[in-house]
This record gives sequence, C-alpha cells and structure tokens, in this order.
Amino acid sequence: MMNQLFTRELVRAGWSAVAAASILCNAGNVVLAQSEVAPSPPTPLMVDGSQFKLQGKPFRILSGEVEYARIPRADWRDRLRKVRALGLNTITIYVFWDLHEPQPGVYDFHGQNDVAEFVREAQQEGLYVVLRPGPYVCAEWDLGGYPSWLLKDHAMLLRSAQESYLKPVRRWMKRLGEELAALQASRGGPIIAVQVENEYGSFDVKEDRGDYMRKVKQIVIDSGFGESLLYTADGGDEEPKGSLPGVFAAVDYGTGDSDRSVAQMKAFRPNAPVYAAEYWDGWFDHWGEKHQLTDGAKQEAEIRSVIEKGYSINLYMIHGGTSFGWMNGANSGDAGYQPDVSSYDYDAPIDEAGRPRPKYFALRKMIAEVTHTTPPPVPDSAPLMTLLAVKLTESRSLWSGLPKSVHSSSPLSMEDVDQAYGYILYRTKIATDSPKDATLHFDALHSYARVYLDGQLAGVVDRRLGQSELNLTAKAGQQLDLLVENSGRINFTTNIRGERAGIVGDVKLNGAVLHNFEIVSLPLNEPPSEGYSATGCVGPCFYRGGFTVSKVGDTFLNTASLGKGVVWVNGHLLGRYWNVGPMGSLFLPGAWLHEGVNAITVMDLNGGKEIEVRGDDHPTYLDPKPESTEPKA
Repeated sequence: MMNQLFTRELVRAGWSAVAAASILCNAGNVVLAQSEVAPSPPTPLMVDGSQFKLQGKPFRILSGEVEYARIPRADWRDRLRKVRALGLNTITIYVFWDLHEPQPGVYDFHGQNDVAEFVREAQQEGLYVVLRPGPYVCAEWDLGGYPSWLLKDHAMLLRSAQESYLKPVRRWMKRLGEELAALQASRGGPIIAVQVENEYGSFDVKEDRGDYMRKVKQIVIDSGFGESLLYTADGGDEEPKGSLPGVFAAVDYGTGDSDRSVAQMKAFRPNAPVYAAEYWDGWFDHWGEKHQLTDGAKQEAEIRSVIEKGYSINLYMIHGGTSFGWMNGANSGDAGYQPDVSSYDYDAPIDEAGRPRPKYFALRKMIAEVTHTTPPPVPDSAPLMTLLAVKLTESRSLWSGLPKSVHSSSPLSMEDVDQAYGYILYRTKIATDSPKDATLHFDALHSYARVYLDGQLAGVVDRRLGQSELNLTAKAGQQLDLLVENSGRINFTTNIRGERAGIVGDVKLNGAVLHNFEIVSLPLNEPPSEGYSATGCVGPCFYRGGFTVSKVGDTFLNTASLGKGVVWVNGHLLGRYWNVGPMGSLFLPGAWLHEGVNAITVMDLNGGKEIEVRGDDHPTYLDPKPESTEPKA
C-alpha cells in the first residue's frame, strides 16, 4: 500500500509510471523522512567511469551553442539544420530570464520567446539539447540575463545566498520548469543535461561558495530538472571554486588553450569523462575596438584532437546571431567599461546571417573523418540582397512630446523608475552662475550622456572612455538636460551587483550637488508614430521613411554615414549603431520584411536635415576610433 501511494504521488508530480516504478526499485527499503527530497528518476544520460552513456550506450556530446533569442523565429529551423549538417548531435542553449519575466510575476513565452518550441524543433532535426537555465548566463547579454528590476532593491546581492535574491530565482525557475521540464529525455524529449549556474568559479566573492551553489542546485531540482544530468562548467583554473561534490564538472576555454585546460580537468576529476562545455571558436566585438577574427586552422586542429580522444565538446558559438534591440552586454576589467556591439557574429562557423563560412566546411569534413559518419546535406542559403539608398526626409525631435516626468530631489536610476533599457532624461535648472569652465561631475554614469544647456549641446561624457566629468560654464536659470543612454549593463564579474543604469549617485557642478530633477523615461520600445515633418531636425531626432522590395531576403543596413542611435524596421528594433566602429551595419533579417513597402525609423543623436541608409549584401566594418567622434559643442 505504501508503494502504491508513493507511486501515485510521483505520477501526480509529472513523472511517468515507469520512472516512478524505477525510483521504487532503486529506493529499496529506504524510508524517506518528510523533510527529505524524493530521488529523481534515472537520467538517460549518465556518467559511467570515463565516458557518458545515453540509454545505456556510450555517447559523446558533439554540440554547438545557438541562442533562440539571437535568431529570428522563422530562421530557427534553418540554423538547427545547419548545426546538424556540420555533423553535431547536440545543441547547447542559454535561457534569458530578462526576456521571459520583464516585470515581476509577468511571463512571456510567446512568439520569439517560445523557448520550448525551439527545443522541440531541435529534437525534430535530430539534435539533443544541453540546457543552461541560469539564473545567470553571462552570454555578452545585458546584466548576464538578469531582469533589471531585481536591482530596484538596492540591498540586492545578485548571485548570492541572500533570501531576497533566491526568492525570485525560485519563482522564475519553477515557471521555466513548467515550460521545459517535460522536454527532458527521461520523458521523451531532447534535453539530456542541465547546467547548475554558470562559471561561478570566476565570480570573485568571499562568501560561502558551496552554500550558494548547493541552493541553486536544489532550485534546479525543485524546478523539475533533476531527471537530467546536472553539471557545472568553469575555466580550468576556477573549477575547484565553481563545482560541487557529486555534480559532474566540465571545462571552458578558448583557442590555443586546449591541451592545458583538458589536462586541468583530468587532474581535477581524473576518473570522469572530459567535456569541453565551451570551446570558444571566435570572440565578440566592443565599440571602438577592432573587429575580432580568430585562427580557424588552430581551432580545427584543437577540435580534432578533442574528438579523436573520444572527448565531448561544445563549440561556443556555432552560430552567434544578433543581440537584437537593447540586449547587448558589456565587459568590465583592466580595460574599464567595454560595451558590446549588437552583432554577435563571433566569427563563428555560421555567420550572423546564417551563411556557413569556410571554417564550417573544414570542420564538417574533419568531423566526418574522425567519427566515420556522413552528415546530412548542408541546407542552401539564399543570397543576401541589396537595397538602393533610402533617404529619410521626415523627422521629429526627441524633445517633442516628451512623456510625463517624475520629480525627484536627486537622480534616480532606470531601475528606480521601473525602466529597463533605452534612454533616460534628467532635467533641472541651474541655481547660480558657475565660474568659467566649472566641472560637471557624475558620481557614477551608466553609461553615456549628452549634456545640453538650453537645448544646445555642451558636451559628451562617455563611461567607455573612463570619463565622469565635463567642463561646463552655466548661468543661473539655464535648463540643464542630461540625456543618458544605457549602453549595455556589465554581464561579468561582481560589478553586476551595482550595475544600475542611468545616473547612479549625485551630479555636482563646481562641487555643489544639483537637485530638483524632472526625470523622463525614454525606453524607446517603439518609435513615435506622429509629429513628423519635412522641415529638418536639430539635435537627437527620429527619421522615418519606407522602401519597397519585390522579394524578401536578408540584408545588412549600412549605417557608416550615421552618428549614434538605433534602427527599427517594421516595428522590429534591430539594434545599435555608432560611428566609433567596428560595426558599420546592422543585420536585417528577411523574415522581418514583406513584399511591398516596408517602414524604417532611425533615431540618431546627431540630427540634421535628412539621413540615408542602404542595404548591402555583406556586413560593413569601420576602422575603430577609440576616442569619441561626437559633434563638437
């Protein structure tokens, strides 16, 4: 009778009758206390000595990292088929918490955010899935995937055992489990492994690491993912700090570091399979720095060596795609604040537009030779299209029809006013005359500000360049406008804990703290639809127009002649452009176009009579300009 009741409870919890019976068989005569967690059903992917076994047979993970959020939904299947045609058997994916819970308790798993559909399509294309649910993902994504509203609580400690942090994590992970737990291999789905946290060994804290990681592991299990192989992954030097006893540990490393990193993993867990959970086969770009190109021949040799030894590997990235909208992150280290560009091409085997590069075909040939298998044919890629230059002659000022402001004695961050992305305006009146070339000082600027006096540009302050001050001569009664962009929150290191956007702290003029601000949120989720004219525009402006296509296709919008801003096409926010380089274009997916007239809107901070864009059949790269190229005040 006891066994019947136990089986009924397991089935009610969502496990199959077979899995429940297996638990009972494995449990033997063990009696579980009410406070103990019932054991998970057997996972189909298991560690057996120095190898993995799947359904009882030796298995090697040959994976490529792809992200559903960086690929238009209409193109998901094309990218998955190209991963399979490379000769891989698995994809690895992050889940981005900020996309799915934009407000506390408000969830979005529809359309582009339907991660469960992405997983199902992977299975339909013959691919297993390694799931990385976070809650922290890094990924060169704004705040490492955390929703910014967490930081509205100024006492919040991200990635800690603090209960006020773990409570929303539990809620989120439980909701994610409702979407994805049923897609584990134990229930007939493709998910074979689930990561516990992400590179926690690189998170430099003095707190009890084990306490936090044990709690995250339990949250992963409680969310329904305990039926899969759980694992951690860190760089070889950090594995002891980021792993857990009894949980499989993988290693992450980049081109040129394979032998050393694999040796470190084998020394750390000598009797376990070797799994390179991230092999960085490219790199990402920062604004104002050179475009990253990597050594494809070296990568092919290192990947060959790993596979020939029977080890498992995940190519990060196999296809990078695009950090559409405002979603790019930023690095932080010895070089300071380094915001990422919107392109996440990564010099990956499959380029940003989904076209296989020469390194793709070299890897495909090598994998077929080593594994003695014949991969499926490579799907055709339609040629990229070009668009004739489009003049955008209708414009309106950003200053026209500003939303309602919030009054505050001191500056508030974006999070404080329930804003996640975009721009925020701080407006105040100068109380007294300042001396000539007085100093306007920001305690902390996150991340980029244009400073205006009575509507005239007075200068720029750029966190990327280590700036926090501007010489400013102001008179009593003048209107001071501080237009601040969130250029991308840091996604790595403990700096994420204080990574609120906008102005953080006080603003001082000649040492005196400024007060009485009117604060205007400008999230720019969509451009304004009214108020445009053909009379030209000064300062930050929106420009709109249309272009006609007879047949849709992918293209790259050339932005090399523009200043700094963002672009929407048919309501889709493509991302950011900036003439400091290295990117001089934005990827425009054909899936977001339609035959006939398509609408385009550009927001440019520089303004002018009109602007012009065109579509190229290739991306454009600019010579990077480390220093600012903003217009002179």
